[in-house]
Amino acid sequence: MAEQTATTAAAAPTVPGSTTLWVERTGTRAYTGRSSRGAEVLIGSQGVPGVFTPGELLKIALAACSGLSADFALSRKLGDSFDATIRVSGDADRDNEVYPQLDEVFELDLSELDDEARERLLVTVQRAIDKVCTVGRTLKVGSKVTLSFDIEA
Repeated sequence: MAEQTATTAAAAPTVPGSTTLWVERTGTRAYTGRSSRGAEVLIGSQGVPGVFTPGELLKIALAACSGLSADFALSRKLGDSFDATIRVSGDADRDNEVYPQLDEVFELDLSELDDEARERLLVTVQRAIDKVCTVGRTLKVGSKVTLSFDIEA
């Protein structure tokens, strides 16, 4: 299970060449997530239109990680222009503020493959996701989370 601690130490140094991530408050219960590579995502409460909630972003990160982890194996067998949709769902346990279960459904058209080839591909895809999907692997084992404050006084 994730562990959270609070200190007033300075933030951890960034690794050269790594992407820096942060969020900035842009309004009441509204933030913009940013990366040093120029990406942005709008984040807010469920009632705010046009934004993702943090929980939705967690789910999307899981689905995207699974897709990216499987992409090479799928494109090798289906070609570079294959279509895929990964749906992810899971209700929050609001008493404990956790998602006790997240369910992914990988939608693929494998009609061009015979049963044996389809089964081999699905096993390969599952192995790839289990091996290299960092988000899924982290969610399955949990992660230590630290929190520090950089305060102007």
